[in-house]
Amino acid sequence: MANGQIYKIHSDFYYVRNDAGAFECKVREVLKKQKEKILVGDFVEFNNGHIEKILPRRNYIARPSVANIDQIIIVSALKQPDLNFIQLNRYIALAKYYNIPVILCFNKEDLECEEDLITRIVQIYKPLGYELVFTSATEHQGIRTFQKLLNGKISVLCGNSGVGKSSLINAINPDFNLRTKAVSEKLQRGTHTTRHCEIIQIDKSSFIVDTPGFSNVKFDFILPADVDLLFDEMIPLRDGCKYGDCLHINEDGCNVLEHFTEIDDTRYESYLEFVEEAREYKEKIKYEGKKTENNKKFINNKSVAKISERKRMSARNNLKQKVYREIEEENTL
Repeated sequence: MANGQIYKIHSDFYYVRNDAGAFECKVREVLKKQKEKILVGDFVEFNNGHIEKILPRRNYIARPSVANIDQIIIVSALKQPDLNFIQLNRYIALAKYYNIPVILCFNKEDLECEEDLITRIVQIYKPLGYELVFTSATEHQGIRTFQKLLNGKISVLCGNSGVGKSSLINAINPDFNLRTKAVSEKLQRGTHTTRHCEIIQIDKSSFIVDTPGFSNVKFDFILPADVDLLFDEMIPLRDGCKYGDCLHINEDGCNVLEHFTEIDDTRYESYLEFVEEAREYKEKIKYEGKKTENNKKFINNKSVAKISERKRMSARNNLKQKVYREIEEENTL
């Protein structure tokens, strides 16, 4: 039995890498029946071309689906396509939800853009503690700084299509030769040149996860009252609100609204949009009245075994019967 990390999944084949090399594997039927999804980045036990066991995950993100990562590098274009602050904030909030460190990379610095845009980026995100790097994959600007941020880590590149994720990887090492494609002038967006997640080895200790572009990240999986926990500037303010379930929209005694001028407009606009999506989720679970019982639950980016309600009831009944027997035995003495 050998251990390794899945670096690529294609169709029903799982490609595993360790110090001995790379191996093409399939999944044992018994593992398929457990219905636990295997992700790129998972460490596994394998033997004779078959994956036998998924080892415990340190963390994972669902979109894009990757496990055991050190940081997320959110790549945005300064131009072509134009920078979309709300989409950028989506990725930042998603990383916050999974409690994974973030680096913000702004690519295509060689294209003419307003100097005020760069100034505004720095003013918004630097005070929030995010590390910023400005690059141009085509002109090789900032690539050395970008590469230093990768040292000794497994980094996920996250961002919309056309922002230059594959171009950045090619700039580090042209031998990777990842497919790239120009942005549509009419639609101002890119097409998917990366079709699947793949861990690319930069050097002995540094890895990049190249991912498809995502534009459909929605906060339709959390409750509205939890959305503010995804915004660093709101976290220290939320406890000062008069009501514990304050949504910071138009409530009396809202401490966030009292400090509204301290929050950037695009950040607050993003917050409102995410709250609306979370409200849709709340209404959905409220009126559907359907809830599937999973055998695992997700706490602080860790998968924890979950006891089903039927098993809990059975355990309680057994405990009651045991107590009753002990009482009867005492009464017969």
